[in-house]
Amino acid sequence: MTTTAVKSPVKVKHRSTRVNPLAHGLVWLYALLLVIPIYFLLVSAFKDNSAIFNAPFALPTAVDFGNFVEAWTRVNMGAGLVNSVLVTVVAELLTLALAIPASYAIARSRGRIGGLVEKFFAAGFLIPGFAALVPTVLLAIAMGLFHTREFLYLFFPASALPLSVILLTQFMRSVPPELEESAMMDGASRLRILWSIYVPIVVPGIATVAILNFLSFWNEFLFALILAGPDPDTRTVQVALPNLVSQTDTQYGVLLAGALITMIPVYIVYIVLNRRLEDALLQGAVKS
Repeated sequence: MTTTAVKSPVKVKHRSTRVNPLAHGLVWLYALLLVIPIYFLLVSAFKDNSAIFNAPFALPTAVDFGNFVEAWTRVNMGAGLVNSVLVTVVAELLTLALAIPASYAIARSRGRIGGLVEKFFAAGFLIPGFAALVPTVLLAIAMGLFHTREFLYLFFPASALPLSVILLTQFMRSVPPELEESAMMDGASRLRILWSIYVPIVVPGIATVAILNFLSFWNEFLFALILAGPDPDTRTVQVALPNLVSQTDTQYGVLLAGALITMIPVYIVYIVLNRRLEDALLQGAVKS
């Protein structure tokens, strides 16, 4: 008589899906800390000084766009927005046009050359911004581009290339080399491989670099003030905004309305590229 061994069922351990109350509370606290300043900015942009000081977090009694009109006309904010858009878009395109092929070359280079070039770009992080201020001004004067937008077109990409190349190189290395080898066997050129294979795959990385550069270019104040100058025809919107501050009678509602105007393009760009940025973060999490 034979006996059949009965295997005991395998116990599968399930990872607990309960949310840590402390972590959950800290997340909501952090979100609240972010929302409060934005809420204060929104409601204060429709108030006068007395309403802001007496009831800073109360809703405005009426929706009046007078503060926005005054901020727009007093410092010629329209011209500042045009200058900021031109400088940001041109510098963004030029940065990507230089960083994408450079990162591709570094990612696919063999031997120590690629590593040395990558370290050369990484050395750009070691140069403080203030240390480059005086040489940059002297260079702008020597080129005859001091107090012009054109020099910002060249300076912003030069300052953004180290970070852009380092980030994009990591995304380029994630592309399987077999795709490139297969395309080369079919007779595709290097430029064709870069444009048709690498660029579509690393779009999330390009979007990440584009957002970071946009924030840097749009919010730049010191170099924009010194290199482009305070003239209304050349100054950016960030340089025009502090002119709403008066030494005797500052209308804080007008100032906050002007600040809100300068923030609108940032949120528009983030909404457009938000999905790509999330994809890049998810890809990085999966690889790690």
